[in-house]
Amino acid sequence: MRPGGPAEKSKIIRPLVYLWVGQNVLLVASSILRLDLYVDIYMLTYGRIAAFIWMGLVALGLILIVARIVLDKSNQWLVGANLIALTIALYGCSLVNFDAFIADYNLSHSNEMSGKGLNIDADYLLTLGPQALPALDKVIAHRPGDNCLVSRRDRLVEVQRQDLAWRSWGFRNWRLQRRLDALAKARPAG
Repeated sequence: MRPGGPAEKSKIIRPLVYLWVGQNVLLVASSILRLDLYVDIYMLTYGRIAAFIWMGLVALGLILIVARIVLDKSNQWLVGANLIALTIALYGCSLVNFDAFIADYNLSHSNEMSGKGLNIDADYLLTLGPQALPALDKVIAHRPGDNCLVSRRDRLVEVQRQDLAWRSWGFRNWRLQRRLDALAKARPAG
């Protein structure tokens, strides 16, 4: 439906395009709902977050197609609007601490904390790296006597200390290290 083209003025093509785009928006919305139900049952992962973001961008792109037609904008406007949306999504994702977010979400929605859902997968939390340490500490508090988990957590603390000392200083790592240092001071020796 190029602006000024024959398809733009057609009384048949325009409603069919709206119907097609609307159908696709509903399909994306149902996929997001299905993914949300899947996350409620099987917990959150990087892949599922990526799928949410991707489906949101697809739905926005479809809505922008309708906006382009209704507002009589050019294809260049449509490409620019999609690039702006992509830039905002990428920039926004760079500010999110996904490791901590996933760990906190999975912990708060686990059977151990909420009474429904799956038991927390401590092995998965360990794979998230040092940013999952606050959530791991809560798991350890709910599982007293799990010395294997405690020793694995301590190895992760050491990885955090080495990373911060040698190669990956960052605001998130610095904040985490401050928290770990405060916990170490608060714990009685021995």
